[in-house]
Amino acid sequence: MNATTTRGSLLAALACVLVGGSFTANSLLGDYPYAGGQFLRYGLAFLLLVPLAGPGAATRLRALGAARWLRLALLAAVGMVGFNLAVLAAERTAEPAVPGVFVGCAPVVVAVLVPLLEGRRPQRIVLYGALFVAVGAFTVQGWGRTDGAGIAFSVCALVGEVGFAVLAVPVLRPLGPRLLSTVVCGVAAAESALAGVLADGTGWLRRPDAVEAGALLWQAVVVTVVGFVCWYMGMQRIGAERATLFSGLIPVAAACTAPLVGTGSYGAAQVVGSALVFAGVAVGSGAALPSARARRSAAERQTAPERSLEKL
Repeated sequence: MNATTTRGSLLAALACVLVGGSFTANSLLGDYPYAGGQFLRYGLAFLLLVPLAGPGAATRLRALGAARWLRLALLAAVGMVGFNLAVLAAERTAEPAVPGVFVGCAPVVVAVLVPLLEGRRPQRIVLYGALFVAVGAFTVQGWGRTDGAGIAFSVCALVGEVGFAVLAVPVLRPLGPRLLSTVVCGVAAAESALAGVLADGTGWLRRPDAVEAGALLWQAVVVTVVGFVCWYMGMQRIGAERATLFSGLIPVAAACTAPLVGTGSYGAAQVVGSALVFAGVAVGSGAALPSARARRSAAERQTAPERSLEKL
C-alpha cells in the first residue's frame, strides 16, 4: 500500500470506529423525539462545518446542476435520516444485533454494485474481503429475536448504508469531502425538521436534558463532523468499494464500547469476529497482497473512480 491508500484506509477506519462508538450514545436517546434529535445533530454539524467548507464553495455549489442536487437530497434522505430511522424502527421489534447483521453485509453489496455501475467487473479480491468482513460482523453481533417488520426495516438500514457510499461517488470530486459533508448535513437537518413536523406536530422538538445533550453533542461534533469528513476523505483516496470494507469495524467498535456502559460484553465470539473483520479488511484493501499485486491494485483503485466520474 502506498502513502495515499494507507492514509485513505486510516481515515475510513477512524470514521467507522467513531460511528461504532456512537451506538453507545444512541442508547441514551431512546426517549428523545427521533426527528428532533436528527435535526439538532445535523443542524449543529452543518453550522460547525460551514467555516471548513473551503474557498469557492458557493461557486462549486452553483455548478452542480439539478441532477446532482437531487442526488444530494437522496443521499441525506436515504443514507442519513432514513438509515437512522430504519435502525430505530427495526429495534422496536428486533434485537439490535439484527439490523447490525444486515448492515454488516454492506461491503458485499458495494463490492458488487459499484463496479457494475461503473461498467466493470467486480474485483474478486475485494469481494472475498467483503465476505470475510460480513461473516466477521455477524460473528461479533450474533443473531437475535426478530419478526417480519424487524427484518424489513433491517433491509432498509442496509439500503441506507449502501446509499451513503454509492450516492456520494459522483458528487465527491466536484465538492470535496468537507463541502460534501457540509451540504448533506444541511439538507439532512431540513429533511428531519420536515419529517418531524409532519409526523409529530408541535412535539417534534424539545429541550434535551443533560444526558441527552451530551449524547447529541457527541454525535454532532465527533461522529458527524469528524467522522463524515474522514469517511469521504478516505473514500476519495481508496474508492467506495474498499472504504466500505471498513464498515465492518462499526460492530467491532460497538462491541468494544458496550461494556463501558453495561450494555454488552466482549467475549470469545467478539474476538473471533473481530479477527475475521480485520482479515477481510487486510485482504480486500490489498494490505495482505504481495507488493507487486498491491501496486497494481492501488493503481486500479486510483484510476477506476476517475474513469467513472468522467463518464458522469
